[in-house]
Formats: sequence, structure tokens, C-alpha cells
Amino acid sequence: MADEPLVLGIETSCDETGVGIVRGHTLLADAVASSVDEHARFGGVVPEVASRAHLEAMVPTIQRALKEAGVAASDLDGIAVTAGPGLAGALLVGVSAAKAYAYALGKPLYGVNHLASHICVDQLEHGPLPEPTMALLVSGGHSSLLLAPDITADVRPLGSTIDDAAGEAFDKIARVLNLGFPGGPVIDRIAREGNPDAIAFPRGLTGPRDAAYDFSFSGLKTAVARWIEAKRAAGEEVPVADVSASFQEAVVDVLTRKAVRACKDEGVEHLMIGGGVAANSRLRAMAERRCEDAGITLRVPRPKLCTDNGAMVAALGAEMVARGRSASAWDLSADSSLPVTDPHVPDPDADGHPHSHTHTHTHSHDHVHEVSRKNLYA
Repeated sequence: MADEPLVLGIETSCDETGVGIVRGHTLLADAVASSVDEHARFGGVVPEVASRAHLEAMVPTIQRALKEAGVAASDLDGIAVTAGPGLAGALLVGVSAAKAYAYALGKPLYGVNHLASHICVDQLEHGPLPEPTMALLVSGGHSSLLLAPDITADVRPLGSTIDDAAGEAFDKIARVLNLGFPGGPVIDRIAREGNPDAIAFPRGLTGPRDAAYDFSFSGLKTAVARWIEAKRAAGEEVPVADVSASFQEAVVDVLTRKAVRACKDEGVEHLMIGGGVAANSRLRAMAERRCEDAGITLRVPRPKLCTDNGAMVAALGAEMVARGRSASAWDLSADSSLPVTDPHVPDPDADGHPHSHTHTHTHSHDHVHEVSRKNLYA
């Protein structure tokens, strides 16, 4: 246990300030400060509001995580941070904070990918990821099918959304139904009292000539909105529970159908589902049934680990340290469109050779202290 890397992770890609502390595959702390209430009156996330909220919450959230984990900052073996993708301003707050802590503490810095982190967090729940792992990531900004032979170095995109992400569609339909923001949890709750077969809403990109692994929810969103408008125009009451259930069924039907198909086509026996929408109860139930029928092992983290959090960043950072991946350079910058094919952002001047766990720590720390002495005492 003591030989496993102890890493603090910082996540600020959207509206939640997440700080997690992980030792190897063991979660020690998961502190989150959400600004969702500040965005609710706008019906969506406002980037400038999110950035300012991260700035205010950063230091208290890090202190809370350290206290919860029962460790001192000096005990850490590294600092990991989401370098992208995400909102540029929000990412910059997290990257700047991670640099400051890593620099002051003399610890290596690891800029990691938000999407790869969502996959890696499952290690905290179900142990090491099988290699390869198929991952379905569904959130407010992403709907992606990814094949991960090596979560630290080799993540391959098989398909993604060509328009609205699944979580984005949930938010927009909730707004049309006057259910508030965010839309995912409230639709999930209301749908339990509705009939998922009440309304035949379309399933996007499921035709024989459509892209096998891509997603499209814009047409579904429009179809649902027009159905609601027609009811209201006719002076009829909108059956909110049935609409919610039928809309939700259309989304999860497509997501699970394509994910299972990808597993079969690629010969992968494990499917991991992550991202905020992975907390949806219907998605979990349908995925479990379809995976069982196909002989596929389903891995889904508990709901709190599905939404954006610092634990997932710390998990990927710890894996980087354990596998001897090179740390990031001090000029690491946020990249709002960082491709998932880059699980982390290494120092381009690093020698590229893997180091042992101990050697990596010593080399990185000595380098950091040299830089610190030069800048602080010159």
C-alpha cells in the first residue's frame, strides 16, 4: 500500500471544482464544490461564472480533500490536473492551481485528459481496467465510444456525437418541459412514473447506412419539442411523465445498442460506462440487460464517480506515476479541445523512456527543487 503512488487530482473542466486524492487504486478523498445553483437561473453553464466559482473554491476544496484523506501536501507523489477538453477559462484555473501547488511542493505535474479520466475512475470501484476496455462516455458535453488498450497511452475513438450530446439533450428537453436545470436527474426521476412506450420518438443514426458508432440527438430533441408544442397548441395537457420516459428510452436505447455492437465487433468482453449520464437509472438497467444477453461484463462506477470529480483525475494521475509516464512541462497549458487520443500531456523534452516508480519521483523532485531554488532565491 505504501509503495503505491499518492496523487492529488484537480478537475475544473466545467461547473464543478473537484479535488480527489488517490493512493494507487484506493480512493482516500473526493471533495467537490459545485456551482450548478449559480448557473440554474441561466438554464445552462455560463463559462465566466464557472471560472470565478472555481477560483473561489479551489484552495478550500484542496484543503478539505487533504484533511479528509488524512495526508499532508508534502506526502504527495504528484499533482494531476485536467488539461482538457472543457471550458477554456475553467480549465485555466485548475491548471494554474496545479502548477502552483506542484511548483511549491516540489512535486511532478501531470496534465491529463478529461475523457480518459472518466474511464480510469472505474479502477477505484472495480480494480484494474481490463486491456482493452470499451468505454461509453455520456455527459452534457460528450457522447463517445472509445477503445482503450492502455488508458495511459492508447485511447482510440470509435464514435462520437455529431451534434447534441446526450446530457445536453436531457437539459434542453427539461427546459421545454419547465423542469429546471440540470435536466438529467429530474427527467430520470419523473420518467419512473411514465410509460417508455407511450410515444414513438425517433432513434438517430440507427439506419443500415448510418455510421455504426456515431450518435445524433438533435433530431430527437426537435421531435420531442415539436410534439410538446403541438399538444400545447391544441390546448391539451402535456403528459410530462410519459414524455420524459419515452424521450429517455430513445436516448438509452441508442447508447446501449451501439455500445454493445462495438464490443461485439471489436471482440471486447468488457464495457465501461462513465460520464454524468451514466448515473441515469434506465441507462444502467438497459445496459446491464443487454450486456448480460451478449456475454459482456459491465462496469459502471457509483453515481458520484460518474459525474465530474477530482477522484477520476487523481486515478489517472496515479496510473501515470505507476507506469512511469513522463510528467508534464511547466509551460503546460489548458487545451479546450484536447483530443482523447492524448490521455496526458507529457513534457516534449522528456527522454521518452519509462522510469521506475522510485526513479521517476526522485528525478522529478530534484528537478523541481532546482527550478524552485533558482527562481525563489536568485
